[in-house]
Amino acid sequence: MNRTTLDCVLDEILPAREDPALPGAGALGIGSYVIDKLGDARPLIATGLETLDQLAVDRGAPDFASAPADLRVALLNEVATGQPGLLQSLVFHGYCGYYRDPRVIEALGLEARPPYPEGYPLESGDLKLLDPVRARPRLFRDPGA
Repeated sequence: MNRTTLDCVLDEILPAREDPALPGAGALGIGSYVIDKLGDARPLIATGLETLDQLAVDRGAPDFASAPADLRVALLNEVATGQPGLLQSLVFHGYCGYYRDPRVIEALGLEARPPYPEGYPLESGDLKLLDPVRARPRLFRDPGA
């Protein structure tokens, strides 16, 4: 699997922000996480990345990563149509890896720690929204009866 192409695709899915603390997913190194999580989708992704490189070469670029941004977007759309599941897998695993990275969590102003035991502050909800549910008849049987 071509890691350079994967990183470039991840940068297209999750591009760098203006804030230098939030680089693109590929530049952040999320590709390793994605490769580890692909499981049975690994052959699909490897084939898709090879296809992207070949299509870029067919259109005059040395490879996908070296292609101009507008061509990369066009190629991603073309391959997404021809290989269903490719972008969905990369988007899902890319987002999971990106937003669990401690550097991203900290850049978003959150603490890079698990929620337990300290927890996180929660907004107070409007418990009146439960009134229609409470007004319904019981939908379960009483095990003590």
